Amino acid sequence: MTALVLREDRDGCATLTLNRPDKLNALNVELFEALERHVDAIAGQTGEVGLVIVRGAGRCFSAGHDLNDIAAGEKPPRPHFQASVIEKLASLPPPVITAVHGHCYTGALELALAGDLIVCAEGARFADTHARWALTPVWGMSQRLPRRVGLPKAREMMFTARTYGGREAEAMGLANICWPDADFDRELEALARTILANSWFSHRANKALLNETDGLPLAAGLSYEIARSRGVGPDMAARIAAFQNKTAKVS
Repeated sequence: MTALVLREDRDGCATLTLNRPDKLNALNVELFEALERHVDAIAGQTGEVGLVIVRGAGRCFSAGHDLNDIAAGEKPPRPHFQASVIEKLASLPPPVITAVHGHCYTGALELALAGDLIVCAEGARFADTHARWALTPVWGMSQRLPRRVGLPKAREMMFTARTYGGREAEAMGLANICWPDADFDRELEALARTILANSWFSHRANKALLNETDGLPLAAGLSYEIARSRGVGPDMAARIAAFQNKTAKVS
């Protein structure tokens, strides 16, 4: 049986690929079960994994929640299962990049919003179509989307159910970066190398601070940062020494 989520590790980057290309990577319970197994494994491998990329196989990231599964009546292993898997992904200690090409609709957008960064190709297509099918979100759309794009734009996306291209997603802040389709894989790899070259300790600490203080008033957030900062990483001395040696050679 073909794995519904593939994992590839390279130089500290774990790439998780949604792998139902014949179904446009539509999200069913079995795919979420496979995704959860990988996310649980990565959560215990912070020394080996400094970055996670989630992407889709074939023509797109994902067409969204499998409507056939909805119509047939899903049987998840526990209540609120898919939402809990998305939250686990969002809460991973290392940074998470969602890399979107092609479709990214509704449930797929809720999954994509778990990424610390969303990057996309120009040909990407984003939409929240809950209202088209008389559905309401239970995987995080109503909370994560307005935090990403602002409440007015979230209302627009949710009320119109219209589709937005890659450049539109970048302009509204839904996507951090949009690249030409032909450059997508190359630029994604370059971004991963840039992030991985920095301190994994700092990435984990900074992500934790951002998540733990999200929504706090400024004064409370500043107090939290002072009191809960994780301080100096074990690689600080080596990084400073390497920089000093490099500048000494240049001079």
